[in-house]
Amino acid sequence: METQRRLQLPRSGVRRVGHAAPGDAPRGRPVHNGPAFKYDEAFDRNLGWVTAWEQQALRGKKVALAGMGGVGGAHLLTLARLGVGAFHLADFDRFELANFNRQAGATMETIGRPKVEVMAEMARQINPELEITTFPAGVSASNLDDFLDGVDLFIDGLDFFVLDLRAKVFARCAERGIPAVTAAPIGMGTAYLIFMPGGMSFEEYFRLEGLPRERQYVNFLTGLVPKGYHRSYLVDPWRVDLAGKRGPSTAMACQLCAGVTGVEALKILLGRGTVRAAPYYHHFDPYRGKWTVRRLPGGNRHPAQVIKRHLGYYFYGRLSRGTAWTENGPGPEASVPERILDLARWAPSGDNVQPWRFRIKGPDRVMIRARVEAGTNPYEYADGEPTLLSVGMLLETMRIAASGEGRSLEWSYHGKADADHFIEARYAEAPNLLPDPLLPYVRIRSVDRGPYRTTPLQPGAKQSLDACLGDRLRIRWHESLAERWRIACLNAAATDIRLRMPEAYEVHRAMLDWTRPLSPDGIPAGAVGLDALTLRLMRWAMRARSRVDFLNRYAGGTVLPRIEMDLVPGLQCAAHFTVSWKSRPEGEDRIPALLRAGQELQRFWLTATELGLVLQPSFAPLCLAHYGRTDAPFTRDEESRRKAAALALRMSEILDGEDENLVFMGRLGWPRSRRVTSRSVRRPLSELIES
Repeated sequence: METQRRLQLPRSGVRRVGHAAPGDAPRGRPVHNGPAFKYDEAFDRNLGWVTAWEQQALRGKKVALAGMGGVGGAHLLTLARLGVGAFHLADFDRFELANFNRQAGATMETIGRPKVEVMAEMARQINPELEITTFPAGVSASNLDDFLDGVDLFIDGLDFFVLDLRAKVFARCAERGIPAVTAAPIGMGTAYLIFMPGGMSFEEYFRLEGLPRERQYVNFLTGLVPKGYHRSYLVDPWRVDLAGKRGPSTAMACQLCAGVTGVEALKILLGRGTVRAAPYYHHFDPYRGKWTVRRLPGGNRHPAQVIKRHLGYYFYGRLSRGTAWTENGPGPEASVPERILDLARWAPSGDNVQPWRFRIKGPDRVMIRARVEAGTNPYEYADGEPTLLSVGMLLETMRIAASGEGRSLEWSYHGKADADHFIEARYAEAPNLLPDPLLPYVRIRSVDRGPYRTTPLQPGAKQSLDACLGDRLRIRWHESLAERWRIACLNAAATDIRLRMPEAYEVHRAMLDWTRPLSPDGIPAGAVGLDALTLRLMRWAMRARSRVDFLNRYAGGTVLPRIEMDLVPGLQCAAHFTVSWKSRPEGEDRIPALLRAGQELQRFWLTATELGLVLQPSFAPLCLAHYGRTDAPFTRDEESRRKAAALALRMSEILDGEDENLVFMGRLGWPRSRRVTSRSVRRPLSELIES
């Protein structure tokens, strides 16, 4: 049975307002030419939901708010509009660009200014008579009693990761008989708890004392949201970085926190209505359409909570061991070439090997060294054509990144020495140059190897993609079910060859990353498109070549990978495409032409990303058909050579003889989900720059 508590008015009478107390910040009363401020008129529209006497009672209340960020700032403005007459505000931080997505006081004009100062000004723009005492150094053990002195309610606006101080403030509130509320922006909703004098305490509910810091985070989160409604729509869990004390947030959730806390504050301050204090928890999630108010006996000591906490220790521990998504740039002191290269390193490369290294030769010049492992890697067909295309993609990404710095880019090919190709990139200031529209999509672009939706491409989308390929290349779309099946079968035939040929085994071992879902120098195993059972079988097999041979001979061989990686996703897409040379370059122009083609293909890929499409390149059929057509040596396995020749004939039939001019092929479509479970990331720039 629910325990309901009817509250008495904590303090009666109306405090004098409009006069600053000792230690108050400057009032900052706005100068305006309109009518003078009148409290009764300003808050008249509250009447009806509160009585005239209750409005005056709110005018005499004092609320302590710790933290003026996402939720704290919204709390202050909500309570100021409710008519609360006095505040103690604490925050040591200053506004910065990273606050813009959620914090009420974060604007271009307030960057670098103290949050507590800005928010006090904003509150006084609502009510010039407010009594505001600021604590610009934040709350600490030395000023905690001053911060709580004379307040009727404490509202928690501290950052999620500030647990030691939060526990101390709540403990002191309990000792002094001050009601306290904590509301957290969780996903696109809010979770909150109320702690009333004489009731369950903050520590009794959350059980933080004596735990390691990461476990305290887990206890705090699972205590706030026992139902965990937010988990189902956390589309990129790698943005949760417990070690870095960083997590995703939304303005909607912050506003909801202020709304529900404002209601509870009204009930507490006026002594009306039912307040369901801890061990009750409250969770409202409008994204899921869920609202829960439930009693949790024992708080985090409840048996169900014990299980959830231990699962949380495991899951969130993974997010704290260096696997969280980080996009830290080269730092505020970085040069223009460093900033350009830091973005350009997100260009695609085969198996995420990033074959380029950079040497910055000055403020307007970079030398690129790109290594082609044509002798040791069978996928580097035609003297390293895949890598040369990826270097072209790098050059286009550098050009796009340079546009964001007000620079144009030109490049020249300087030739080859052993396995290395050298390209010089030169920047020039272009004050009137606008950032390329594809700039925001450089980091977003990735490979999606799963099934897509089969919704057909619209003519406008195809025209935008066609326009990226210039006058050197032409594209052919394969959209019908029969065409998709034929191309899927080509991919499956290529997979059968490459999983059997011994020369590809070491390449696969090197590229697959079994331990990191965000791999900086390989492909995460979870991103190759296989289900969990097949992945386990593959991991076992990849430990020794003899195991691969055993599976190929006695256990169905490559059937499962072909079905899961080629046939199913090959049918589940909007279209396959093949890109061909209009006139294949030869001689000295071949390598520069490949670099320019790579530039156009990168624009194609980024444009697909801009349109909301995802893409998977298919280089294996190109590679193996080339070997089969030219009879070039690539494996000692006779059966693989025969299959490559058959693949070349089949590709020629399907593409009406255009296979000799093919330069790129793949499939694209709209993703079934935007959830990021794993992906290839990039080496830090420091590892790619040579002295």
